[in-house]
Amino acid sequence: MDLVALLPAFVLAVLLISASPGPAMALILRRAAVRGFGGAVPTVLGLEAGLYLWALCAAAGLAALVAASTVALIVIRVAGAVFLVYLGVRAWRSAWRSRRDLAVAPAVEEPPASAGGWWKAFGEGTAVMLANPKAAAFMIAFYPQFVPEGRPLFATTALLALLQVALEIGLYLGLAAVVGRAGRWFRRSRVRRRLDAISGTVLIALGVRMAAEG
Repeated sequence: MDLVALLPAFVLAVLLISASPGPAMALILRRAAVRGFGGAVPTVLGLEAGLYLWALCAAAGLAALVAASTVALIVIRVAGAVFLVYLGVRAWRSAWRSRRDLAVAPAVEEPPASAGGWWKAFGEGTAVMLANPKAAAFMIAFYPQFVPEGRPLFATTALLALLQVALEIGLYLGLAAVVGRAGRWFRRSRVRRRLDAISGTVLIALGVRMAAEG
């Protein structure tokens, strides 16, 4: 079957998979709620950079080697779980600090993200995606279904991955824009504290689940 004929099924599959809840969605929602649309942009771009790197690794056969290695999968799974728990604990600490400071000073607007903060958010998104062993297994199982026989595997996978990245960036930035429009409400001290506590709990639960999975 020709690649063009496979594109509608590919696009539909990407949209359904991207809309499913997980660490990426939790990070984007929290970032957009706390920092607004602009603050969520580096997180989205970091996640997609990590996804594209996994896609290239899958095309080159590296992801298959990782998936075939029990030790490598355990290392990636544990590293990913630890990082998610770290992000969750950091959100909890933010909730505790805002509760402690509520009686001391009124709530203030979040300052604009600096260049260092932009790259930190980008790095967090990339790390979360690269430390997810499901991403390696997904790439190995997903992309070959949409590479027609006779077409170069690496080039076709890289092209399809670019399309997936473009679709997900549009989807996630649209979601961030919707959440960001309610940013003033989310950044109210009491709401922000509850948001940090909830998102921290979700991230820690995702980390524990990742660590416990076989």
